[in-house]
Amino acid sequence: MNWLQILNNTFAQILAPATLGYALAAIGLSVHFGFAGLLNMGVAGFMAIGAYGFAVSILTFGLAWPVAVLVGLIGAVLFAIVMGIPTLRLRGDYLAIVTIAAAEVLRLLFLTSSNRAWSGSADGLSGFQRSFRASNPLPPGRWGFGPWTYQSDQWWVIIVGIATIVVAVLVVWSLMRSPWGRVIRGIREDEDAVRSLGKNVFAFKMQALIVGGVIIAAGGIVTAMGTNVNPNVYVTSQTFFVWTALLLGGAATIFGPVLGAVLFWMVRAFLSNLLPALVNAGWLPFLTPEQSQMLVFVLVGIALMLLVIFRPQGILGSKKELTFVR
Repeated sequence: MNWLQILNNTFAQILAPATLGYALAAIGLSVHFGFAGLLNMGVAGFMAIGAYGFAVSILTFGLAWPVAVLVGLIGAVLFAIVMGIPTLRLRGDYLAIVTIAAAEVLRLLFLTSSNRAWSGSADGLSGFQRSFRASNPLPPGRWGFGPWTYQSDQWWVIIVGIATIVVAVLVVWSLMRSPWGRVIRGIREDEDAVRSLGKNVFAFKMQALIVGGVIIAAGGIVTAMGTNVNPNVYVTSQTFFVWTALLLGGAATIFGPVLGAVLFWMVRAFLSNLLPALVNAGWLPFLTPEQSQMLVFVLVGIALMLLVIFRPQGILGSKKELTFVR
């Protein structure tokens, strides 16, 4: 069993595009759930809107990649408005039902063969990163150190992803320190009390849904910059993975979602490399290498349950911040 290779693959996840994308998605979900109390179970839908908006704008309409990014973010705004109008006047459970259904409808829309001309159907979309890579100011070649050795194009994705995370963190930090953020927190705790003070609760919840949705869509775009876009990626399990990252780091925190995403992908990579190695070494004779990959998801689910039971506020969270944590 090659422990060096296992650890190398584990630590490589710290700067992987998927980790950066999930960090952004968790930050956006923190705005929804951690600060505004909105139960968004359609994270995968927002990520799909961002990714497909970015890819389709380039491949179908020939737009420059910065404009394509803007299209993906605008798509997230429209998606939030469409979902929010019929649900935000109701209590949180209804939003959860609508968002998880809307995300699945979007996935099936991208998957259907009648839309193959622009969505690629089950094959997905590829080749849309060319203009983005052409704008890479870094010298060509492969460089770095240790597990963080990448090609120049990969470093370009990493730099853009980290810069986007920094911007998102600063935006959320500024918003939550503002009067707007205090109203959002008040709505999370008791929206009837906020309404009695003359605040338009619906408008504030809609604004929070849009802000968080745009950040989640940015996560989908960053992930798409490093790989192809495929509808089978944006399934319900992706939403639950982002929720796991958020709860791990701390829901109502600024840096918790980033920490949670990094730890989630490191643990998942560690188990995905360790368990097959144990099977091949004969230490888990009752499993095949394929079954060991399924065991990874079981262990992640058990870890999430233990986390919710013993530390529901997450690593960086505070029990005083969330009313559902006692």
